[in-house]
Amino acid sequence: MKPQPIFDYPLFALGFRAFFALAGLAALVLIVFWNALFNGTLAAEHYFPDSYWHAHEMLLGYAVAVIAGFLLTAVKNWTGKPTLTGDGLASLCLLWLYGRILPFYAGLLPDVLIALVDFSFLPMLAYQVSKPIIAAKQHKNLFFIGLLLLLTLGNGLIHAEMLGVSINTAATGLELVVAIIIILILIIAGRVFPFFTERGISGTLIIRNPMLDNASVASALIVFALQLAGISGTLLALAAAIAVAVNGLRFAGWYVQRIWYVPLLWVLYTGYAWIILGFVLTALTAYSLVLPSLALHAFTLGGVGVLTLGMMTRVSLGHTGRALKASNAISIAFVLIN
Repeated sequence: MKPQPIFDYPLFALGFRAFFALAGLAALVLIVFWNALFNGTLAAEHYFPDSYWHAHEMLLGYAVAVIAGFLLTAVKNWTGKPTLTGDGLASLCLLWLYGRILPFYAGLLPDVLIALVDFSFLPMLAYQVSKPIIAAKQHKNLFFIGLLLLLTLGNGLIHAEMLGVSINTAATGLELVVAIIIILILIIAGRVFPFFTERGISGTLIIRNPMLDNASVASALIVFALQLAGISGTLLALAAAIAVAVNGLRFAGWYVQRIWYVPLLWVLYTGYAWIILGFVLTALTAYSLVLPSLALHAFTLGGVGVLTLGMMTRVSLGHTGRALKASNAISIAFVLIN
């Protein structure tokens, strides 16, 4: 006799429902906590130093939750195979949630346990996403598993420094995580921007350009590889300028003026524009003309923040049978995040 699922609720019927909800709640809580820590109104013993906690949680907490929700939903569509639901999905959500909570128990729990709980989420997610891909023999989509494992490596470098196993690897780990998330966004953009634009604006036909898609990702990879190698100056500025040009051409090839009448579209395009601006600022950073934090936050708060909000909205509306139209409140949220 098959046991009755404990978490047999609509919230755990598909990955996006649970993880998008967790991501949204986490973003609100994290902003409040970071503001209090930054202003000195809150002091808490913590596994991470304050600045590392902020970076880790916005990237490996919030952004990874959005990635989990998206992949667990999209892979089902791509493969026609079921992804994690019910008790299994609830367990994965709890693992993610414990990763957010346990760092506040530093001193009460062993640091190794805190690190292990947080570290284990991404490999578990990679395993769950890989199962339907392998079952459907869609081996071309296994590169998503590779990207999840690279995020795992970045997280491991952060925890290695926190545990005293290595020296000065946390910053490298965070750089790697930012790079992989932006690369993942650029790849997914090639799959969804033309489709969403055609669906959102009647009579529109977007001509796909696989060569430009590949070049946009490759140019970004080169920029981030140079940064990880500690190379700056003219070489980095040139690579960033090429990334601006290639991604700008890609953006222009998809752009239709009527997107400004469709909030579900313009939010995605403005998010992409933030990433292009990130490469512009990276070129200026190479000559120390602007602070590196400006380029970093163009990529993260701008690119990741705006695009994840837009994608969560679009996916949630589409997969719950609602009209693909942003309400006034959602449209205001799109404006405010920008």
